Amino acid sequence: MNRQISDRWKLILSMCVFGTIGIVRRYIPYPSSVITLARGLIGMLFLLTLRLCGGERLAAAELKRNAVPLCLSGVLLGANWILLFEAYRYTSVSVATVCYYMAPVFVILTAPIFLHEALTAKKGLCAAAAVCGMVLVSGVLESGVSGLTGVLFGLGAAVSYAAVILLNKQITGLSAGDRTLVQLGAAAVALLPYVLMTEDLSALDTSWFVLAMLLVAGVVHTGIAYALYFGSIRNLPAQTAALLSYIDPITAVVLSALVLKEQLSLTAGVGGALVIGAAAISELPTGRAEHR
Repeated sequence: MNRQISDRWKLILSMCVFGTIGIVRRYIPYPSSVITLARGLIGMLFLLTLRLCGGERLAAAELKRNAVPLCLSGVLLGANWILLFEAYRYTSVSVATVCYYMAPVFVILTAPIFLHEALTAKKGLCAAAAVCGMVLVSGVLESGVSGLTGVLFGLGAAVSYAAVILLNKQITGLSAGDRTLVQLGAAAVALLPYVLMTEDLSALDTSWFVLAMLLVAGVVHTGIAYALYFGSIRNLPAQTAALLSYIDPITAVVLSALVLKEQLSLTAGVGGALVIGAAAISELPTGRAEHR
């Protein structure tokens, strides 16, 4: 019991850290591709250092067997980060985060096709409620179709992350730590040639503050946060981990209002509550809770 309480706090802390990435991004005047590359590379090196210091080795045989879905999911993870950071540029942190949390809905809707999982009435209703919430968050009802760039980037990030979730269902025999380490590395490797071809790295701001924020994004929001996340969920019931994950968007919305002075309209607030609430309710067990 004490172990589960400790793991709950680790998971809560990781979700709170994830919820602040949008604020840190606002202080890094780099293209999203550069930030994503740095985040993947720094996060991978940090996790690799932790494993080596702990005397742990990568499962070479399992890594080779799962190479294709691992590398593809890593590339999609990099695309996911780019789209999310672009969403932060074109809309508020709170709206971008709410759009991003459409990912569970996309998984629910596509699981019957790709995973042959039945779509229950509850999950179908939750998906419909989340779609209605997204319409409210997008502002279409208030201002028409203009100004939707950030919303579309956020939805693109949700789609790419949903694809990562579906691909991870095809990966077997690997620990969460090994999986994440390789995916971060694959994301960095995939992004490196694109960044070198499209960005003038010599023109980037290299002031100590910007570099410090970049290091925070890589070490704290990727390395440490993922270490806490994967170190906790393996010892918690799946439903508990799923529900606690919604601390992330709640943290992002609250901090965007307090720190960045961003404001959600009443309509967008109702829409955000619908999206987050529907995604959380969809994870609640329908019968007697499982204990393990």
